[in-house]
Amino acid sequence: MTAQILFIRHGETDWNRIKRIQGHIEIPLAAVGLAQAQHLARRIAAEVRNGARLDAIYSSDLQRARQTAQPIADALGLPVLLREGMRERSYGAFQGHDSDEIAERFPDEYAHWQTRDPGFAPPEGESQRVFYHRVLHAIEPLVAAHPGGRIACVAHGGVLDCVRRFACGLSLDAPRDYTLLNTSVNVVDFADGRATIVSWGDVSHLDTPSADDSFKKVPEPGR
Repeated sequence: MTAQILFIRHGETDWNRIKRIQGHIEIPLAAVGLAQAQHLARRIAAEVRNGARLDAIYSSDLQRARQTAQPIADALGLPVLLREGMRERSYGAFQGHDSDEIAERFPDEYAHWQTRDPGFAPPEGESQRVFYHRVLHAIEPLVAAHPGGRIACVAHGGVLDCVRRFACGLSLDAPRDYTLLNTSVNVVDFADGRATIVSWGDVSHLDTPSADDSFKKVPEPGR
């Protein structure tokens, strides 16, 4: 039987805006992120009122994901089921820094990171390969618990990236050409050990643009 998961990236944080790596650091949603979460909750509640089913709400246990999931849970009268395995990738010593700071403080590690080697792990952090398998292993019991069901899972840009790569058969070192937007709804069907993308990057519930998950700084206007 097919299980459908609505993968949702958390709302915007202040560190998202300045491209500072969060990883496992507890960073709350910014005011705009809290507003995004409310818009998202109203959208999903409206869909349920109109006949869509939603059997459960899962979330990464990091604060920014929990804050995004809770308004949905409040609107539907469901609990938020926390899963540590759905956390963002641990970037170890890179956490708390932007890419320029990492290049200055860890020049050799930064150079290795830029090669997109899936086996590279920042000091005290996870490699992309370890992170990918951790996420897939965390999804397996969710799929098994909801055969024929439909659930939401609020997580992080890196988690969504792993899901997209698995569904599309993309290698871990392939450049990304798809969006990972704050509070985006990304619908994926799981059946017989395979994943199929139904829709991706839906932010129709927002009235302002949603930021993509990227470590690249955007030049300031006029510079």
